[in-house]
Amino acid sequence: MKSFDKRQAPILITFLLGSIVLSLKLAQIQLFDDSYKALAQKTILDKQTIYPSRGLMYDRTGKLLTYNKSIYDIEAIYRNVDEKMDTSLFCQLVDIERERFETLLNKNWRDKRYHKSLPFTFMSKLEQSVFGKFQEQLFQFPGFYPVTRNIRAYPHKSAAHILGYLGEVDNNILNLSASVYEPGDYIGMSGLERFYEDKLRGQKGTKFLLRDNVGREVSSFSEGRLDSIAVQGTDLYTTIDLELQTYCESLMKNKRGSIVAIEPSTGEILTMLSAPSYDPNDLNLDKNRGKAFARLTEDKIQKPLLDRSIAARYPPGSIFKPILSLISLQEGVFTPNTFVACNGYYQYKTFKYGCHEHPSANNVAAALMHSCNSYFFMMVRDLIEKEGFYNPEKGLNTLNKYLYEFGLGNELGVDLMHESPGFVPTPEYYKYLYRSEGGRWYSTYIMSIGIGQGELELTTLQMANLAAILANRGHYYTPHLVKGFSDPALEIDERYTTKKELSIEPQYYDIVIDGLEKTITRGTGYKAYVPGISICGKTGTSQNNQRDGKDHSVFYAFAPKDDPKIAIAVYVENAGFGGDIAAPIAGLAIEKYLNKEVTRKYREEQIMNINLIDTP
Repeated sequence: MKSFDKRQAPILITFLLGSIVLSLKLAQIQLFDDSYKALAQKTILDKQTIYPSRGLMYDRTGKLLTYNKSIYDIEAIYRNVDEKMDTSLFCQLVDIERERFETLLNKNWRDKRYHKSLPFTFMSKLEQSVFGKFQEQLFQFPGFYPVTRNIRAYPHKSAAHILGYLGEVDNNILNLSASVYEPGDYIGMSGLERFYEDKLRGQKGTKFLLRDNVGREVSSFSEGRLDSIAVQGTDLYTTIDLELQTYCESLMKNKRGSIVAIEPSTGEILTMLSAPSYDPNDLNLDKNRGKAFARLTEDKIQKPLLDRSIAARYPPGSIFKPILSLISLQEGVFTPNTFVACNGYYQYKTFKYGCHEHPSANNVAAALMHSCNSYFFMMVRDLIEKEGFYNPEKGLNTLNKYLYEFGLGNELGVDLMHESPGFVPTPEYYKYLYRSEGGRWYSTYIMSIGIGQGELELTTLQMANLAAILANRGHYYTPHLVKGFSDPALEIDERYTTKKELSIEPQYYDIVIDGLEKTITRGTGYKAYVPGISICGKTGTSQNNQRDGKDHSVFYAFAPKDDPKIAIAVYVENAGFGGDIAAPIAGLAIEKYLNKEVTRKYREEQIMNINLIDTP
């Protein structure tokens, strides 16, 4: 054995002395000193969740669209509840019966949403006065904990479909986002609240407390070193002009339909509404929400929860004619000065398709001004038959190639859920439709598309985007509702700032826009005319295939003609001719936005007094 190295002695002595001191201290704590044992027996570690304030929303001018409102809940941890506590006093404080108390406390512990050692919501949405009384007596009720959360409230009654509403997370959400949400949490269910949930919700904080055996706070655990603060959600700066939004909603009172207005140079949505609508406060998370939601859901006639601006699909009617004109001019099947005779109808063999009385159109601009059906029946036939009458598939594919460029037949990509793509019929669709005829079809079968009827369907958002494309003479930005965030590190998705160019040559836009300007000054859209503002627009009357009333009134426009500031589409269900209802609504909205006031009070009063809902 090697001899002992004297240099190791100090190290060994230090090690032995340290071990002896630690052993003596451990013996004192465990064998002789009861204070730590008593503290452990008398305290409970309580993990508290600190809920963040949800991000706010503002309109494009800085007006507040949402704010947060406190609600008061009581949570419980079943294993911490004292069976000997004064249950009668508890029930008296929160105004419930003993049977109700038992029902709320004894959960189905087989349900994975609940665990006897984890907190669950015992009661929610207590009145502030009741919550305050409960807090004063909290020390008598171990296992019960007061919780303050934030819900949405709205300073205005506008933009319900845009803003959306909150709801409690369900099992599906919990299973998908177990690390983010817990039972009892609230989440955006629709509108911007849902689309930007990840930015609005913020980040929860955590606080660990030591409580005594009657629930009183003793101290922070580990001097708060494990605590984390709640991080407020990110604010949204929306593109909406609240003043215009509110005004358009007043114009659509007692009507069914939608309005969408876009700033052409950016794709920012200035207003987007669906009528009938509802007060967004009806669906905040207070005690009356259930009744309000049931009332709105059960209204199968007016369907106030349906966002008609992006989810409803409509035949566009004659507002499709300018788009068909651009495509036909680009493809060379019509020239700017093509003449088509019209005697009040278009005839094919023994069939006659009606047109209203007007002079025969000797050019494209005149055809648009008069909205001549005969002209566009001929135009769509020439386009579909470009490769011959018996080869319509190639012609339809050519038409559809351009329609997809215009953003039709697909979702545009607005920052909302449940956007409809509309419908653009394809050769395959018609082969199936006419399968009883061996899948054969010809231009004469589908020429109603030329006047925006038949199988073609668009959303109001797509119609407004068409007006924006016309205003920009051949490009657009994906329509969107948020222009920025309170967090400077965040930027809106680049798809909303990327210009989308169409393949139609610029000179053809001037020809079509000349016709749209004449539509307002001398044609079917004269009721949209505003003195001092050069408006370019097109009326449409969309056939009502459901046979539940009059046809639908359609109009889109942009203004001013040069350097456009607004593009708008108006769709009013069962309102008849497009020039009678939709056109004047658009004219009033344009005047309100550009001039900040409306001078044609007679027209405003006339529109506001029209009731298309209660009329038999």
